[in-house]
Amino acid sequence: MVLYAAAPLHRARQVAADVLVLVAVYAAIRAGEAVHTAVLRLAEPGRRLESAGRDIGTSLHDAAAQVGGLPLVGDGVRVPLDRAASATATLVRAGQEQQVAVGQLAVLLGVLIAVIPVLLVLPVWLPARVRFARRAGAAQRFIDADADLDLFALRAIASQPMHLLARISDDPAGAWRRGDPDVVRRLAVLELRSVGLRPPP
Repeated sequence: MVLYAAAPLHRARQVAADVLVLVAVYAAIRAGEAVHTAVLRLAEPGRRLESAGRDIGTSLHDAAAQVGGLPLVGDGVRVPLDRAASATATLVRAGQEQQVAVGQLAVLLGVLIAVIPVLLVLPVWLPARVRFARRAGAAQRFIDADADLDLFALRAIASQPMHLLARISDDPAGAWRRGDPDVVRRLAVLELRSVGLRPPP
């Protein structure tokens, strides 16, 4: 499998693109983590609400227990205190629900911030890299001898832009049919360079 072109400029562009993609993916993941952490800070009021609800409930239960021991008025005062203590469970639940909601939002935003840039970059970068690797790998099998250059010369005639073919010969197809070795080699080199490979010496 050929991952990078043999031509230095082509290879440098590929390496630069790969590095940029890796940096973009890393930056997106770090940004997602930062957003997740920042949003989780919004759960602090919920934690305080839960803690305050528990503290108030405990204090009211303790007060009800102490007041309940008083003669004559103890039971009459204890009942409202017990009800108030039980009502603090609503505060506790509200604090817990707020923390859960903020936690879910933090996960959702963190994932979106991390994943969306990756989903925008990978569909452009990955197919191009796979296509190059397949083309270059397949072409590499045919360039082990000068005789194979004929195939690449023919591909050049069929696929390369006309202005590039005109630089090689006024009649590249005729020269290829005649077997002109210089034109065949130059056409093959043109095609091989377009897929990032060097011709055999």
